[in-house]
Amino acid sequence: MARTDHDSWDLASSVGATATGVAAGRALAARGPEPLLDDPYAEPLVRAVGLDAFTRMISEDADEVADDPVFNRQQMAEQVTVRTRFFDDFFLRAGAAGIRQAVILASGLDTRAYRLPWPAGTVVYEIDQPKVIEFKTRTLAELGATPTAELRTVGIDLRADWSTALRERGFNPDQPTAWSAEGLLIYLPPEAQDRLFDDITALSAPGSALATEHVPDLSILADDDRMAEFAQRWQRYGMADQWTDLVYQGERAQVPAYLSGAGWQVTARGTVDLYAANGFALPDHEMMTELADLTYISAVLSDPTPGR
Repeated sequence: MARTDHDSWDLASSVGATATGVAAGRALAARGPEPLLDDPYAEPLVRAVGLDAFTRMISEDADEVADDPVFNRQQMAEQVTVRTRFFDDFFLRAGAAGIRQAVILASGLDTRAYRLPWPAGTVVYEIDQPKVIEFKTRTLAELGATPTAELRTVGIDLRADWSTALRERGFNPDQPTAWSAEGLLIYLPPEAQDRLFDDITALSAPGSALATEHVPDLSILADDDRMAEFAQRWQRYGMADQWTDLVYQGERAQVPAYLSGAGWQVTARGTVDLYAANGFALPDHEMMTELADLTYISAVLSDPTPGR
């Protein structure tokens, strides 16, 4: 279903289902005698959402799509592990540097507030759609999970005035903050992406840190033949919806340049580099070579925009 300016979702529909898919990948990565990740909450959260495609994917007795070089469970686990470890390490470094305020934008089924060893005194803010926040908070409480930092949730759409809602929950813009925008930008209109970074910069004290991803060229998602191949692979797991319909097309700012222009010192790491750093090899397949264009961005604010 095509996106609209005021659409909303839960974790079983639209953009929310993509968060459930990422959690399914974490569940796969956390399984086995030598798990790639330590996330005890991913699998029960996915099962609680109840989307058949993802419960089938994480079921140990499900048929393995081993002949698919991209969509087999090992490759899915490795791909999510690369992404998850990047953002985990970002927050751990921020904490070690003395940052005690973190904001997870579009938090979805992110469990970092419950599983990372946050330094004492850290406050973690999670922002997402109200239905998403309510479901995850309730489900984790039923599982007996407790946050490892002070957790404050903010149920609001990031296309709305989320910065005011964040302040109202006690956020202190004069205190350095660690921000994450993981798996988010392509689901925002181009102008909303710029506005998001402008708002983050305006709310950030010097020394604040930001982690996100950058896809240089989204035109691949407009390639009908390639997307038909992508959809066919997902259908083997029972996923009929076209996730590419959720992505906003159109020319958008290049993230590294935009952040640099706003006073952030930017570091970019390529997917191939991060795969190697984690002991993995990016599969030699056309669909995965396009993934190699994705870069992971970390940045530190040294010169905030005047007038914050």
